[in-house]
Amino acid sequence: MSEETRPIVVKRVKKVAGGHHGGAWKLAYADFVTAMMAFFLLMWLLGSVSEGDLKGLSEYFQNPLRVSFAGGSGSGDAMSILTGGGKDISSSSGHTREGEVKRSGAANLKRARTEELRKEFEEREKKSLGGLKSSIEGLISGNIVFQQFKSQLTVDAVPEGLRIQIIDEQNRPMFDTSSAELKPYSRVILREIGRTLNSVPNRISISGHTDAARYSSGDRGFSNWELSANRANASRREMIAGGMDENKVLRVVGLSSIILFDKNDPLSPANRRINITVLNKRSEEIMLQEDAEAVVDPDAQPETRTNPPGTGDDGK
Repeated sequence: MSEETRPIVVKRVKKVAGGHHGGAWKLAYADFVTAMMAFFLLMWLLGSVSEGDLKGLSEYFQNPLRVSFAGGSGSGDAMSILTGGGKDISSSSGHTREGEVKRSGAANLKRARTEELRKEFEEREKKSLGGLKSSIEGLISGNIVFQQFKSQLTVDAVPEGLRIQIIDEQNRPMFDTSSAELKPYSRVILREIGRTLNSVPNRISISGHTDAARYSSGDRGFSNWELSANRANASRREMIAGGMDENKVLRVVGLSSIILFDKNDPLSPANRRINITVLNKRSEEIMLQEDAEAVVDPDAQPETRTNPPGTGDDGK
């Protein structure tokens, strides 16, 4: 075959993009990043969903037909009667018990600390009242005016606080007969005691007492109850006149002859007295709250007292 008749062959090379010079890998990487974003978004959502919602989701995928048969949204209902799941208060899961234990421990710790502070305060208050007792005893023994009344003044510690008693004697009463008028020396005693009580922040209770002789003079219906109350109030006024802060007085009561000093002799002059009680904090709180928290026992029998017969006030 001659060169003039030889066929001409044309080779065409088709270039195919591939390897790292192509763009297919970019699509694969984009799909991977999208999947990772979806995964982390799912993890974040699961971490922020309540325990009840997670339980409801789990139950839905385990038994999706429950929605068809029992109704409900199917996601988050769990077994709670509250739609939408949330915290099931009837659940006894370990997480719930752990939270209850922590709260209970914190409450017990707070109560223990409160009780510790109360005991510390009561100890300081006890020392303060002990110092007041020493001051009053020093006033009685160091004051010439008080020397002659030393036998009529008693200072002792009681559960309510510190009690100061000013007691009548046969020849040296605090008040005029059948009256709430104070004797001059009684005024001096009450004023001195009132000034001394300003040294402590505690509030006080004042009670008046009579002997058991019946009150037979004065207005109709006036009795030892009214007389004892009037004498307690007269003592309060005299203590304030002597310089005591009037806000220290928490209670003024007349107790007639209900509480006798000399139980063996209801007619003894010693039963005619004025009690001034410097209250501790606990007793003060009880007095302020007892009206609101008083409980009446329907089975309790009232105490009856028969006063011994008398012809008059007998020096009350």
